Amino acid sequence: MAANLTPQYMEEEKKLRTATTPQEKIAIYEELLRLIPKHKGTEKMVAQHRAKIAKLKEEMQKPSSTGKHGVSHIIDKQGGGQVVVIGPPNSGKSLLIKKLTGADPEVGDYPFTTRVPAPYMMKFENVKIQLIDLPPITAEYLESGQVELIKVADAALIAADAANPDSPGLLETLFARLKEKKVEFVSEAYVPPADEAVRIFRKRTLLLANKSDLDPGGENREALKFFFEAQFPLVSISAETGEGLEELRRRIFDLLHVIRAYSKPPGKKVDHDDPHVLKRGANVLDIARSVHKDFAEKLAFARLWREGKFNGQMVTRDEVLEDQDVVELHI
Repeated sequence: MAANLTPQYMEEEKKLRTATTPQEKIAIYEELLRLIPKHKGTEKMVAQHRAKIAKLKEEMQKPSSTGKHGVSHIIDKQGGGQVVVIGPPNSGKSLLIKKLTGADPEVGDYPFTTRVPAPYMMKFENVKIQLIDLPPITAEYLESGQVELIKVADAALIAADAANPDSPGLLETLFARLKEKKVEFVSEAYVPPADEAVRIFRKRTLLLANKSDLDPGGENREALKFFFEAQFPLVSISAETGEGLEELRRRIFDLLHVIRAYSKPPGKKVDHDDPHVLKRGANVLDIARSVHKDFAEKLAFARLWREGKFNGQMVTRDEVLEDQDVVELHI
């Protein structure tokens, strides 16, 4: 029986040629499993992909040659931003990532199901966001590789077990361990100052009260609010039931402080499936630079479409863009 693979599957498969790290390859194979048509003709391919993932995970779990420094991983950023998912043991991180991405990380009701960092791609509307599943952090367990990944990430999700009355104490330990490494977590509204004297890695963060379905009276969530609401908002979700996950996708996108803008060739229609993801505050020159450096150097003028305000009017190169703007570049 023919496999009848889709063009989207074929495009994703091409990425295997340039993937260099096990994490990249796992992410691609996970996406292939999501895209592959499900019928008898693809059963063997599905089995082969799962075997490849298992082998790659086994390779990642081999002891690091650096010994005392622990496992070190470099995960290249992909998509609209990179968000690390952090939490104490049994906070439900892996199931959450499975529900948000459609991938298949190992999920278990025992501590340290996640043993090494692994990347997965979450789709929000027309953009993908990279989620990094990190091993649990405890008073005894925090590897240098985990710390480095948190430092370079664009933002963080911290998962707490809303069914566990000890969660506030576990989170305090997590925050203290990372503060020792000059990592602090801040609200989603945080904007870094231009002249910060001490090098602190501050990460915009959402605190997730996961397993909220197992806290029907809300007592544990109230405790989490009491201890942490002044620092950042508490978002009640359940990875098991799906409660709050669609809203969480939007909150993750907003957490990154990015916008989507579209470059439209003169006289042609805009492709809303292929946005340029830019930092908030980006201007016309920034999207020109994102298209190609020559566009930025040779830009003569631009036209802008923005709902309710612009309908193809000429704008200057320093016009600040907003989410969903359409820009027509002329060189």
